[in-house]
Parts: sequence; C-alpha cells; structure tokens
Amino acid sequence: MGINFSNPYTPGTRQKSVSDFKEITKTKPEKSLSFFKHRAKGRNSRGVITCRHRGGGHKRLYRDIDFRRDKVGIAAKVVSVEYDPNRNARIALLNYEDGEKRYIIHPRNLTVGEIVITDLNAPILVGAQLARSAGAKVEILAKEGNFVTVRLPSKEVRLISKNCWATIGQVGNVEAYSLTLGKAGRTRWLGIRPTVRGSVMNPVDHPHGGGEGRCPIGRSAPVTPWGKKALGKLTRRPNKFSNSFILRKRK
Repeated sequence: MGINFSNPYTPGTRQKSVSDFKEITKTKPEKSLSFFKHRAKGRNSRGVITCRHRGGGHKRLYRDIDFRRDKVGIAAKVVSVEYDPNRNARIALLNYEDGEKRYIIHPRNLTVGEIVITDLNAPILVGAQLARSAGAKVEILAKEGNFVTVRLPSKEVRLISKNCWATIGQVGNVEAYSLTLGKAGRTRWLGIRPTVRGSVMNPVDHPHGGGEGRCPIGRSAPVTPWGKKALGKLTRRPNKFSNSFILRKRK
C-alpha cells in the first residue's frame, strides 16, 4: 500500500492523504457474502444515546468474514483483494476446492493466485492474524503446558490455550494509521459526529462548563460528563475471570 498526498488547492486538501489502493483487484463485493446490517449509531434498544458522537456516514454493505477458519484441510485459492468499509484492513476472497467462497482478513504480502490452507500440518507461509486491525500482529513468546505466552499489539503479555487456532503472518494495509483525513467532512463520511469540549458548555451540560470567558475547569482532574474521572482511572473489573491469564498489563 502506498499513500497519495494532495496539493493544497483548498484547506481540505492541504493535509489530506489517501491510500493508493494499488492492492485492490476488485471493486464490487461478492453478492452472496455481502448484506445490509443495521448500525445502531450509538443508540440502545430504546433509542437512547448511549455512545456519543456516532451517526450518519455513507451507506455500507457488511462483508461476511470467516474468522473461525473451520474448513480444515481444504485448500483455497485467493481470487481477489477487496476494500472493506467496515474495517481498516483489506479483505481477500477465497475460492475453496469444494466450490465454497469465503472472505478472510487480508494478510500482508498475500497476492491473488496464492493457495491458503487451514491445517495442523500446514506450511508456514502467510495467513491472517489473531489481531484483526490493519498492520496488527501477535508474537509467540513461549510454550509451556497447556498454554502459550503471547505478546499482543498493546504490549500486554498473556496466556492463551494451546488448543486455539492462529494464522501466520501480519495483517496487511500497514500504513492505514499514517493517513490524514484532512477535513471534518471525511470524518462524517465514516459515521463519526463532532466532539464538543466540555469547557465550552454550560454547567447544566458538563461539569467543566460555565464561567466567564476561557477559564479553568475548576477541578483537580478532568472528568466525564457524568462526573467520573477521565484520566488514569482503571476501568477493568478487579475480579474478572481472565485476570489470572494476564502476565503483564498493557502499557
């Protein structure tokens, strides 16, 4: 993947950068593997906003991704590499020997025409990844007993059962986090609404609000709109069952 930069013809193109999409080989999704999926846009079942700053955006078709990779021992040929509006990684369309088609997360350096297989004795070439975001990878540090020690992209070190399946390689589209949107409109296309600072609101709307002109928040530390600490507060449950599998917390 490469990055294209625009000339500053307008304020929106001054900082804008976009992917060159050179790895994309097909523009329209596989009809049998794509469907409309209702997006909650931050609302719960009663229509109440439970997650702010979500809504709008371009129409999307959801691509049915095969995360389980349960077709063991059946080889598949990579038919195409496609864009997926629901994630920052690319997806690859596989055509299995038995005629079935499935989408997978596109691994780095996987090209059209290569063969992919899920098997206990599969050759270590390229494949998808436990971490599903663009450019993500998980490193195996040790194997002992029934568990494997891995390092996640967040630098957390934890234990995972050795009976779990994993795919070899790194997720493609590594430069996804180097892109600059350049203008507010591109953010709206992605379904993200504006974020307003609490310090410019009224006291009835936010604990940071009120005061004459630009004044401090009047607190020892920033808080959320509901009065909870916003910085440094640990939100993970202290008695969560999986705490015993975490050897080193994420940084």
